[in-house]
Amino acid sequence: MTSRNIAIYILLTIVTCGIFGIYWFIVLHEDINNAAQEPVSPSGGVAVILTIVTCCIYGLYWAYKMGEKLDKACTMRGIPTGSRSIVYLVLSIFGLSIVAYALMQDTLNKFPDTQQTA
Repeated sequence: MTSRNIAIYILLTIVTCGIFGIYWFIVLHEDINNAAQEPVSPSGGVAVILTIVTCCIYGLYWAYKMGEKLDKACTMRGIPTGSRSIVYLVLSIFGLSIVAYALMQDTLNKFPDTQQTA
């Protein structure tokens, strides 16, 4: 996993009218699965396609599951956990998925095995 600059990712998502956000979604999916040691789940590309096909309903489920996986990854590293899944789900329901992405990335950046890169 690599540490990513959240401000730059938000800016790029806004400037590209959400296209960069799709890339960020895929990268978050892969990084969270690796952090939780669950690489068996569907790939990030499949998650994007499912989100599009289901008119974003899968995106809500995805946000909830990523919160659960981040809690698991935090527990594995001895980092205090919370109910991230509910927070990400509520943010996604109200159209604030980019905030959920930023919070997920912030949690990933705090992991001790994260490299410091852009």
